[in-house]
Amino acid sequence: MGTAPQPAGTPLPGLVFETLLAYERTAALRAAIELDLFRAIGEGLDDVDSLAQRCSASPRGIRILCDYLTIIELLTKKDGRYGHTPTSAAFLDPRSPSCIASISRFLGNSTMVSSFQNLAEVIRNGRTLLPGEGSVEPENPVWVEFAHSMAPMMAPVAAPLGGIVLEGLSGPVRVLDIAAGHGLFGIEVARQHPEARIVAVDWAPVLEVAKANARKAGVEARFDALPGSAFDVDYGGPYDIALLTNFLHHFDTPTCIGLLQKVHRAMKPGGRVAVLEFVPNEDRVSPPMAAAFSLVMLATTPSGDAYTFRQLEAMLHEAGFEGVAAHPVPKSPHTVVTGTAK
Repeated sequence: MGTAPQPAGTPLPGLVFETLLAYERTAALRAAIELDLFRAIGEGLDDVDSLAQRCSASPRGIRILCDYLTIIELLTKKDGRYGHTPTSAAFLDPRSPSCIASISRFLGNSTMVSSFQNLAEVIRNGRTLLPGEGSVEPENPVWVEFAHSMAPMMAPVAAPLGGIVLEGLSGPVRVLDIAAGHGLFGIEVARQHPEARIVAVDWAPVLEVAKANARKAGVEARFDALPGSAFDVDYGGPYDIALLTNFLHHFDTPTCIGLLQKVHRAMKPGGRVAVLEFVPNEDRVSPPMAAAFSLVMLATTPSGDAYTFRQLEAMLHEAGFEGVAAHPVPKSPHTVVTGTAK
């Protein structure tokens, strides 16, 4: 269903049409995940009647859905029989260790979707129309869903981040994990370094998910929960490492600097801070996924944004960190930005 490459400057009415109908792609994929269609295909069911019975759906509905998924290259079809593409086999079949289908629950959450329903008014106001502080309203239950469903998307990023922050370190290490969510980043540091102890900060219901993940990973004894707002709780310390993963983008620059200053005060001299973010280039329109994230922040927060490296570097410098460097994560839209506490 993609638009074929066209010479530069060629008018593309199809692009307008496809963009206005993009909600169909979203709905079709979410329906297939809900019906467990990709598991059924992975189990070897490939004809309409068998798939309809396995998914408790009508044959007409399954035929049209499978044809649509074939059109958008999430299934294959040959001689009336359906199969996986490499993408659906790896990322949508629940039997695959790299399956990320659960992210549909957070990305399709009613709070997240509703924030885009009147985007023109959001743009007029320059901030979210969601109640209160939007997605960053204290104790917002959306972050419990995030912790449950987004872990598969973050897991491949955790190992590279752990390697970056632990490079050259030995002996006991204390780690502060701000807005820990699912806890995977701190947990990965603990897995890579047997003498690392994690203190995870987040809302209490969210930390229950993180603690469960720590138990599964076998690091529960070195994983401590510190419930409450990252802006209000006493971090204790001092810490060798501080993690701020997918958090700063929710706030404006002064708020980010204030939080980073608080983190700096809790760190040992020479301690490392690691900020994981979608970091657009200075043109703010590339790379596509990192740059487009600004729109999510416009729709869901009062003042959040996707910050460029220069902006993050300036924040970290003002908060007292030096030696700021960017570490793009391979095969990911994320970048780890590190700094050293003076």
